[in-house]
Amino acid sequence: MAYEKHTAQQSLNALLSKLSDPDPDIRYMSLNDLLTTLEQPNSAFLSQDTQSCSRLVEGLLKALEDQHGEVQNQALKCLKPLVVRLPLEILSPLIDKLISMTNSETIDTSVPNTALRIILAALPRPDPGAPPTRESQAGYLAVSKVLIPELVGEAGPSKQPSKRKGMLRNDPQRGYSSEALDVLIEVVKNFGPMLNESELAFLESTVMGIVENDNAGTVVIKRALTAVSALLAYFADGQLSKFVSNLIESFRSPHLTSTRRRHLIATIGALARSIPAKFGSYLKTLAPFVLSAVSEQELDEMDDDASDLGEHDPVMDELRETALVTLETLLGSCNTEMQPYLGDSINAALRYLKYDPNVAEVEDEEMGGTQDEESDDDGTEEPDDDNDDFDDFEEEEGYSDIDDMSWKVRRCAAKVLYTIIATQVNDTKVLGEDSIYEQVAPALLARFTKEREESVKLEAVAGITCLVKKSTEISAAVDPDVLFSDAFGRSRTSRKRRRQDSDAGLFDLESEVAYSHAMCSPISIPSTPKTGPQADIAKLTPSIIQNIVKLWKRASIPLKQAAIALLKSLALVRFGGLADFLQQIEDPIADSLKTSTLSGGLSVSAGTTSVSASSLQIETLSLVATISKTHASNALLPFLIALIPGVASSVNDKNFKVASEALGAVEEIAKALTPPRVSASEHDLGSQLEKLFDIIVDKIADNSCDLEVRQRAIHVLGVLLGRTSGGQGTKFISYAQRETGLSLLVDRLRNETTRLAAARAIDDIALFANGPEDVTAPWVHDVTLELGTQLRKSDRALRGSCLDALKSLAINPHTRALYDQKTIQVLAGFLQPLLNTEDLHLLTPTLVILGKLIPGNAQELINNNIVTALCSVVQAPLVGTVLKAYLLLIRVIGEQGAGALLMKAFLRDVGVNGDPAVVGRAIGTLLVYEGPKIGVKMQDFLTELQTAQDAQRKCLALAVLGEVGLRMGSACPLEPQVFISSFNSKSDKVRLSAAVALGNSGASNIKLYLPVILEGLEKSTSSKYLLLHSLKEILQYPESVRPDVAPFATRLWQRLLSASDDEDNRAVGAECIGRLALIDPTSYIPLLQEYLSNENPAVRGTVISAFRYTLADSSDSYNDVLRPLIIPVLVTMLNDTDLGNHRLALTTVNSAIHNKTSLVIPHLNKILPAVINDTRINPALVREVQMGPFRHKVDVGLEVRKSAYETLYACVDVAFGTLNITEIFDRILAGIEDEQDIRTLSNLMISKLITFAPDETRARLDALSEPFRTVLSTKPKENAVKQELEKAQDASLGVLKISRELQKAFPGAETSGEHHAWKAYVEWIGKDFAVLIRSLAKD
Repeated sequence: MAYEKHTAQQSLNALLSKLSDPDPDIRYMSLNDLLTTLEQPNSAFLSQDTQSCSRLVEGLLKALEDQHGEVQNQALKCLKPLVVRLPLEILSPLIDKLISMTNSETIDTSVPNTALRIILAALPRPDPGAPPTRESQAGYLAVSKVLIPELVGEAGPSKQPSKRKGMLRNDPQRGYSSEALDVLIEVVKNFGPMLNESELAFLESTVMGIVENDNAGTVVIKRALTAVSALLAYFADGQLSKFVSNLIESFRSPHLTSTRRRHLIATIGALARSIPAKFGSYLKTLAPFVLSAVSEQELDEMDDDASDLGEHDPVMDELRETALVTLETLLGSCNTEMQPYLGDSINAALRYLKYDPNVAEVEDEEMGGTQDEESDDDGTEEPDDDNDDFDDFEEEEGYSDIDDMSWKVRRCAAKVLYTIIATQVNDTKVLGEDSIYEQVAPALLARFTKEREESVKLEAVAGITCLVKKSTEISAAVDPDVLFSDAFGRSRTSRKRRRQDSDAGLFDLESEVAYSHAMCSPISIPSTPKTGPQADIAKLTPSIIQNIVKLWKRASIPLKQAAIALLKSLALVRFGGLADFLQQIEDPIADSLKTSTLSGGLSVSAGTTSVSASSLQIETLSLVATISKTHASNALLPFLIALIPGVASSVNDKNFKVASEALGAVEEIAKALTPPRVSASEHDLGSQLEKLFDIIVDKIADNSCDLEVRQRAIHVLGVLLGRTSGGQGTKFISYAQRETGLSLLVDRLRNETTRLAAARAIDDIALFANGPEDVTAPWVHDVTLELGTQLRKSDRALRGSCLDALKSLAINPHTRALYDQKTIQVLAGFLQPLLNTEDLHLLTPTLVILGKLIPGNAQELINNNIVTALCSVVQAPLVGTVLKAYLLLIRVIGEQGAGALLMKAFLRDVGVNGDPAVVGRAIGTLLVYEGPKIGVKMQDFLTELQTAQDAQRKCLALAVLGEVGLRMGSACPLEPQVFISSFNSKSDKVRLSAAVALGNSGASNIKLYLPVILEGLEKSTSSKYLLLHSLKEILQYPESVRPDVAPFATRLWQRLLSASDDEDNRAVGAECIGRLALIDPTSYIPLLQEYLSNENPAVRGTVISAFRYTLADSSDSYNDVLRPLIIPVLVTMLNDTDLGNHRLALTTVNSAIHNKTSLVIPHLNKILPAVINDTRINPALVREVQMGPFRHKVDVGLEVRKSAYETLYACVDVAFGTLNITEIFDRILAGIEDEQDIRTLSNLMISKLITFAPDETRARLDALSEPFRTVLSTKPKENAVKQELEKAQDASLGVLKISRELQKAFPGAETSGEHHAWKAYVEWIGKDFAVLIRSLAKD
């Protein structure tokens, strides 16, 4: 160790001597070597070697005064590793000397200021919420003793007055130093938590002196506002209140100038952005000062002054611009506190949206669309927006009329309106029903054509686009696929969930696939409501289209793209709503697809033009696809035919993104021009579709084009061939073209890079093939063998897609008929390895395919290998779709008379080794459908039930008998007593199996079984639980049992309510009540509503649970019954005072939001306040419990709060547009510091809001950093058990994960100078949690 220290000292001495060398290159290289030495661990001795440190400091200070910039820069780099090793007695003089250098006349003063910032950033900083360490305390002492007094000068908080005037004081020659303000900002960022009250006060006073100085420059004011924002984050409530009082006094000063007033208004905006939660409560006194600057009174006064002086005052424009920027910030950051001022804010923005002192107002109104044309020569390029909070202070260049800055005022006014639309459009209580649509929208639309400046037009278009999007967010949620009865789009992805398990629902899987009758289903365009946001948008649509067409001719590329985005939003919001305007927008769309004309209207560099042109093309192609998808084909045909050449040209674009989007447009055009959207007898579209076909085929065959484009083209080819299937298909594309397309798909299936896309395209074709004219036997043979070969590959996505395609080929009777014996046997060989339970997603389609192949081929396919595989599958606990598919296959085997071998294997090899419920159903199905030839009789299992001593054997026998009863129905000779006799068994499993078997058997023989079950419920008390399970099984088949259950419904209802009084029976009883209500919802849903007012909390709880079960039903008839009742029912539930019932109510609301979205979302404001209130900790529910000598706090309301957060998450996920974002973030911030489950939900909501509300999320980064830091700083106790340690670890990982997600979403937040707390937090976790962060990065 001593040797290393000696070596390092010698090395440092040698390097320091070279710092005086006359050759600057040697000085530079010496500093470079010095940097390397300082970064090595053996330089740690410096902290104990004062003499060496002093020499190093002197050498570096001398290097900072070097005349060569590279030497100075290298010296600055050396400061960072040196500072952490300096003792306090050396650090303080170093800071003092650097401060002296800031007054030097011989060097650039930015060098010592930069050095000070480097030192401050390198010093150990305190962790908020934790006691300062010895190292951070030492650094703070040096800053407090030396730097802070020198910043504020003689008026500083130090007992010793500063010898110098003060770095932040006004210099008569140089003015204020923005670099000194940067140093102050660095002080606050690093030592803000340690600054005492007097230091904060002196620093704030000094900085505000700069803000209130009329002579301070733009850059200085900008940095001063940043410094104030940073300082006030550490103010106590009393200090903040005093600051606001001083701010008010400054506003009321008789000597207040326009410039000072502008700076003070900007201060309000900076603080609202920095500390919205703390600052929001003061807006009731401060907001009027902002609004007064843009009031009508001041505008009139300004007009009078201008008339007297004969000229316009640009200083007033700067004031108004700043006031509007601040107003936008207040509305975005503190929208709850600003609600009383929304009306005034709207009026101010509307007033200045048309503010143009160089053009008379009357002229503006009369000029109409001509003004834009006349002033086009003065059109200017929109400057890049650098997202600076204080852009209103920046000089902006590139505008032709440099003397007229009124466009900035208009642009800021448009931004204010955008913010109001984005945050308050759904708050009719504050805004009134029509103020946005009748006042704001027409004003914004007027700027499309009457505005001279491009940037203002862009903001106006953005505002209307936001309004259009918001109108659909606050209306009923609508699924576009539901509006269009398109069998092709929904056949596999949007099938309604089947609630039945009857023969029809269980085994008729072909009904899940749409055929020719579905292809003729009409397009369903929703009617526009008479009132509400959708109606308002409908009224605005003609004006929107008219103004877009007017501005188009001379619009720049960014403006054209914004207009296209607006049209796309309109098309999505108003399904079919653009049908009357397609001819008007046809030319602008066609113009956007022509790359050669896109550079007109905006003077930009060639490279930028290329990028912008591609972006506009992509947006336009997306618009064409959207219109094609959302409008009826009869209205679309002329429009699409006119655009096909432009779209076709885009397919061949060199930019792969443009080509891919063009193929997406081709897909939607093809869907609009083919059945079921159009009929071949009504339209001759063959020539158009042949053009599209040739484009697609050429792109697939072009091996030089991008792989993503080729894959997209293959998908589109599959769609086109699938939709032109059937007898009339040749009227759309020729037989030769179909042959070419099918052959090309086989070729692509054999290519590794395009295999997956080809498999999915073949799936589309197989679904809708209607005969030999669509596909041929050789083609089916080739694709089947090729698809089967891929099932052996390791790529799971490829295996799944190939299996789906094979399933479609097998289910479709037209393609299945083309299989020959050899193909079937080979395919069965491919499928056999998949008959296992390792991957249930692959097992289900495999079972379905075999179920379709076996009829007519049973003798060849049912062999020992298949039987063994089926026996291994049945031993797993199968449920849901897999079980249905398995039983389908068993039924088919039985119907083909090939089940004897399988039955022997079931009885010999499986028996009681598998799940009795699954094995019993399989045996029972085979027993019924095979018939007497099976070699086993029902009586054998009845005997087994009566004689077996083993509970497992009894369960198996009961499951077999129950399935036999279900399949045979009234023909089954089994009596209810056969099953009820097992209710007395000692085994719980036997009793429950008997109850399930009783219900299964009774489901197809209601008249015999239900009276017996009802009688048991009325007489027996011990068997109620089991009989309720039997009823649950019966009621699982509402469609088939409805006629037979109806006579017993009233009696059954009473019995169920009575039985549910017992807590053990309540869950299953509630499910039965819910299922019974679905049999006759018109009668029983209102009855459920009545029981919600019952005095017995147990009854209310049962009814709440029952209602939740009904929400899974998706039938239109049930939705019609529920529509007027659901909100009153949910409100009543949420008012239940019983804690358990209240939690059930919240879970029911959650279920309603997911399952009945369109019924709940329009009225969410009636139930959301109660949900929000339940997310708060209720002190009355936090109780102390004595456990031995210790007292623990138990939060009884935790489960309710957790359910409330789950419901809030559902609202964010499904209905974000209806929510108050500020209120949501308040609950998220509280949730982060709550229990782990709630913290997880809060993190998930943040993840959603990053996408849904990026601007609002970024604005709250500082606020999020505090609870994040609190969670990460919480350490388990030394005697914590393993569970507590794991809980703490999960909490830390969750917070770090969402922190990394926020970092990735907002990479510029740490360097923007706005989010000081967030930056400090990110640096802290990067240092203290580096290992965990690296592990997350790997995952």
